[in-house]
Amino acid sequence: MATSASLSNLFANPPGARARPLAVARWLELVAVLVVMIVVVGGITRLTESGLSITEWNVVSGILPPLSESAWAAEFAKYRLTAEYRMESGPAGMDLAAFKFIFFWEWFHRILGRVIGLAFLLPLAVFALRRAIPAGYGWRLAAMFALICGQGALGWYMVSSGVGNTDLTDVSHFRLSAHLLTALFLLAGLVWTARDLRQLARDPAARPAPLTAGAALVGAVLFVQLLLGAWVAGLNAGHAAYDWPLMNGRLVPQVDWSVWNLTHDPFLLQFLHRWWAWVAVAALVWLARRVRKTDRFASIAVHTAFGTMVLLGIATVMSGVALWIAAAHQLVGALTVAATARAMHSDGLARRAA
Repeated sequence: MATSASLSNLFANPPGARARPLAVARWLELVAVLVVMIVVVGGITRLTESGLSITEWNVVSGILPPLSESAWAAEFAKYRLTAEYRMESGPAGMDLAAFKFIFFWEWFHRILGRVIGLAFLLPLAVFALRRAIPAGYGWRLAAMFALICGQGALGWYMVSSGVGNTDLTDVSHFRLSAHLLTALFLLAGLVWTARDLRQLARDPAARPAPLTAGAALVGAVLFVQLLLGAWVAGLNAGHAAYDWPLMNGRLVPQVDWSVWNLTHDPFLLQFLHRWWAWVAVAALVWLARRVRKTDRFASIAVHTAFGTMVLLGIATVMSGVALWIAAAHQLVGALTVAATARAMHSDGLARRAA
């Protein structure tokens, strides 16, 4: 209770202080753009098998990449001890130039994470010191910062599953899904809170939008699709079949119906990701049509995002999981989350006004 009271006092607006809801909203929108960027870079990191190229997590010293040939050689030597290198580099092995390529993507991914942390923490401190955060929003911002910190910890927890395991050649797909979905949940929270603050800037008496039952159901359907997509990425299940709408010439692929099948069989996971997508499409169409009269932009954004995502998903499969098509698929997936969060927010406002 004492901690909660202290947090409330920190963000409370004393008499005479001027809250800046529009400025806070714009800041959160900029952070949301950075989160979309890190989701895309994370996807590229996974697609290029770069995630295990940095075997240690050094928060401060890890900011700089190796700056000499001897430093590069030392990092390469650490990577060669991983199971991924031993089992997947092939008879010819990997040269230093190839290692530098995968190292860059993992390093860039980690740097973006640090940038997001600072881009959130520093303005948060400024807004808090100036008492510019509207009453009732301090706990949300603190929760989002905790999510950012947790995201970094989950990232290392994910990487450690591949670095410290002598049997796995990739990170755990369960940990990967937790890492990705936490980022997408943060993105949705940023969009939702920014929309609330924009409403407050227009009307000082405005209240936060409620989450309706229908919108929550749409969110749950989309969550399942995102979870399946994360498992497909983590298990390289996109390579299970390269044809569409059939899978290796079959409507229903041959699978091993074992106890681990649902979460470990790449053929079944790609099949489920393909066809649950249409359940997600139906849910998103319903939501987009529901908010069409009150927020036409959100309706168009949802339709555009999921339509593009489906087409890119099909193209990813039929291209043999081409890097930039697959990365674009993940980008549009993040944009679909942002568009859906806005539409869910608008649905809450419309239902309350009805």
